[in-house]
Amino acid sequence: MMDVEAMDRIRLMQGDITKLDVDAIVNAANKSLLGGGGVDGAIHRAAGTGLLEECKSLGGCFTGEAKLTRGHQLKAKYVIHTVGPVYSGKPQDAKLLADCYLNSLTLAVNHGIQSIAFPAISCGVYGYPIDKASTIAITTVFDFLKTSRSIQEVIFILFSALDFNTYQNVLKKISGNQAAI
Repeated sequence: MMDVEAMDRIRLMQGDITKLDVDAIVNAANKSLLGGGGVDGAIHRAAGTGLLEECKSLGGCFTGEAKLTRGHQLKAKYVIHTVGPVYSGKPQDAKLLADCYLNSLTLAVNHGIQSIAFPAISCGVYGYPIDKASTIAITTVFDFLKTSRSIQEVIFILFSALDFNTYQNVLKKISGNQAAI
């Protein structure tokens, strides 16, 4: 039987993650945590120089891990930085990508964060195919929410209409499959 309560805490949006008023946004960061392109660059620009200064004190981050900073000039109170895998087509890619979501959610729970927004981690310059990445993302978050009640809302915010539609189709498929169990 599907865990409706867990599925009801997942939302999809199309837009700009830096504009969200949530407890935490997740940054698809590089290992240095010092900014870069795509969503990482957008978050650093929107948060201001304080984010870069705080990130310098963290000593980087390994693939699959997550680290927390304040949100600085963002509406979000916190930024959770996670480093996704560069897609190689190997099975370890899926585990590392799932670890990004699990470690981000665990960090959120440990800091009393109740609302969190994720971009499509590793789907930009890291080359992870959006259909595969969205299945890992949604399945990992759904399974986490079935066992943790402290996070009230998880938003997947996608920049493009194509990515949004891909996530929407995967969410429908997963919720339909869950209903059949």
